[in-house]
Amino acid sequence: MSRINTNVQSLISRRAIGVNNASLNQALERLSTGLRINSGKDDPAGLIASETLRSGIRAISSAIDNANRADTIVSVAEGGLQEVSSLLLELENLVDSSSSTAGLTKQETDANQSQIDSILASIDRLAEATSFGDKKLLNGALAFSTSGVNVNEATGAALDNLNKVQINSAKLPFGSFRNVVVNVVQKSTVALVSAVGAGFGGTIGKDTTIQVRGNFGSETLSFASGTSAASIVSAINSSKELTGVSATASAAAGGSPSIIFQSTSYGADAFVSVSVLQNASTAFTGQGAQVQKNGTDGVITVNGSNAIVNGLDASLRSGALSVDLTLTPTFGGTSGGNTSFQITGGGAVFSISPTVGLSGQESIGLQEVSAAKLGNAGVGFLATLGTGLANDLNSKNFAQAQRVVREAVNQVASLRGRLGAFQKDTLTTTISSLQVARENVTAAESAIRDADFAVETSNLTRAQILVSASTSILQLSNSQPQAALKLLG
Repeated sequence: MSRINTNVQSLISRRAIGVNNASLNQALERLSTGLRINSGKDDPAGLIASETLRSGIRAISSAIDNANRADTIVSVAEGGLQEVSSLLLELENLVDSSSSTAGLTKQETDANQSQIDSILASIDRLAEATSFGDKKLLNGALAFSTSGVNVNEATGAALDNLNKVQINSAKLPFGSFRNVVVNVVQKSTVALVSAVGAGFGGTIGKDTTIQVRGNFGSETLSFASGTSAASIVSAINSSKELTGVSATASAAAGGSPSIIFQSTSYGADAFVSVSVLQNASTAFTGQGAQVQKNGTDGVITVNGSNAIVNGLDASLRSGALSVDLTLTPTFGGTSGGNTSFQITGGGAVFSISPTVGLSGQESIGLQEVSAAKLGNAGVGFLATLGTGLANDLNSKNFAQAQRVVREAVNQVASLRGRLGAFQKDTLTTTISSLQVARENVTAAESAIRDADFAVETSNLTRAQILVSASTSILQLSNSQPQAALKLLG
């Protein structure tokens, strides 16, 4: 070394020690944080990918939390409904036992009515008290709101079209509504049996006994020879609450009157059976000893999709809308009719997807389960079993009261079934799939961003050795120019 102003070897050593110190610092940083990428300069593309994956992990975790919270809320509602169901079964027992009037004293009947009143009050209390935090679950606060028709009983312009609208679930754009259009493509019909008396002027030819059966039960009626069609119709209608069969008399101009037996309900499940037990040949013209007819289910579309039809009941099940409708006899019994209403909001809406939006939302409607709302306009509401009302025990309307209670039981059971299906088939499966997704996305993010300790430990050891070596070399490089002093003698 003969030049002392510029020590090139020292510069090289200084550069090398800087590089090695940077490697050492990087290895120490990665080992102390556990991350391979601590800043953008470590891996710009990897940073972008890992931040995107981290955002997805947070979204998935929030969706899992939301689904777990939804499951908890539904479980609270199910607990309240379970108690309501138990009370309804006790109510059924009281009505059934009270119907045996000969076996009960007046005091016992009054005691049963007192129990019924207490049960109705308890059902109302449960409907109001079942809550999650400050959210009431069973008082109708989480039912869907509609415009053009009341949720439980039709009013206003839709009165002649729909008796009941129950929205089970609906996906509504924020701040907007969903229009529901109902078309009766083909009407539902009642079961009809038409008969003409074989005697003079449509009367009964000889003493006759017939049995009339319908959806509610059967009744055996005896008629004397010469009984008119009007008298037969009157006898049939007097027991229609027992049989589910009513009758009318109809006659063409100049002809004998026909007796038209018809079911009080609509659809393929509705039937009328007329059996002649005595003097079949002289009872009705052209009729055999037994005739049975069934009604038919119509064809009804909801928003263009074919609904599931059972008489006057129509149901639609789709991802965007689940609704149960009960049509009035005027509307559902006439082909070609249409009506519409709007779902404007409400419902219990849960966001259980990592992507916020309609596609990631699930909703369920929780209708009110108070005594005033359980039942329907056709058979009556549960509150009518209270003292002094239409179906209390003193009214002796035991058959009607039982139908009201059974309708309420079916409604609560249906709601519990919907909640159970929502928990099992929507929430539980969603939670399971999201947990798997979180595992996979977390693994992908870890592969990009996390440090490999085996690699980084090796890098640390290498950097330590190189730093130590480069430091020694720098010291040697700085001492070499001193050799030029020997030239001075």
